[in-house]
Amino acid sequence: MNVIFVFQGNNANFASAVFSNKENAVKWIRDYRLSGILTQYPIDNPIYDWAIDNGYFSPNQDIHKMPEFIEKFSSAYLEHWHFKNGNIIT
Repeated sequence: MNVIFVFQGNNANFASAVFSNKENAVKWIRDYRLSGILTQYPIDNPIYDWAIDNGYFSPNQDIHKMPEFIEKFSSAYLEHWHFKNGNIIT
């Protein structure tokens, strides 16, 4: 699976960086002592479809098939890491 790593700072409305590998992302986050979430996303595979294909979500209500639902869809099953002041927190 081809993936990218997207960093979104705390309270940010949009991502502030996208990386091709986790190591570069973590280095950048550590260098700037950032706080936020680094998430691994599959390339060319929308999260909505990815979650259904992997059995993490089942659209069992009509609203689950509506554009307004799909366009905001995310999944906690995506691999992700929380950072505070550049350090991974658990």
